[in-house]
Amino acid sequence: MEMDLGRRDLFAVFAALAATTGAVQAQGTTPINTTAELSRSRVIKYSTLKPIALPNGGTQRRVMSGTLPTGEYIEVHESVLPPGNMPHPPHKHHNSEWLFIQSGDLEYLDNGKPVAAGAGDIVFSASNLTHGLKNVGTTPASYIVFSVSAQDVPL
Repeated sequence: MEMDLGRRDLFAVFAALAATTGAVQAQGTTPINTTAELSRSRVIKYSTLKPIALPNGGTQRRVMSGTLPTGEYIEVHESVLPPGNMPHPPHKHHNSEWLFIQSGDLEYLDNGKPVAAGAGDIVFSASNLTHGLKNVGTTPASYIVFSVSAQDVPL
């Protein structure tokens, strides 16, 4: 059965998923990262997610990472990427990854093929395929990363 979800619907689904799988500690400095912490439902307040400075001049707000009670390893974070920068060189990994683009003009490299992505777009990187990302705009780009793997290893 095929469903035609709008952008708002997809963001609502993602937000609900994030809210039901865990939260940060009260001081907001550490993402949840144990199966026990990922076994509790709660609301994650954005104001508790402290930005971490990255070498490329951007920031990252870690939300959660760890093994869910159902066995999947997940990671969720928000990244802000400065104009002209990449978070890292093109690469591939065993996990599947979604990027929910909040703002900015990005270029996604899909097996070396550049594809434009911007606010409201959702990028999917399939397991073990080379991909990359670059901010091709003149302002910072913001996106939320959701990553999942069947393997119980850090992503």
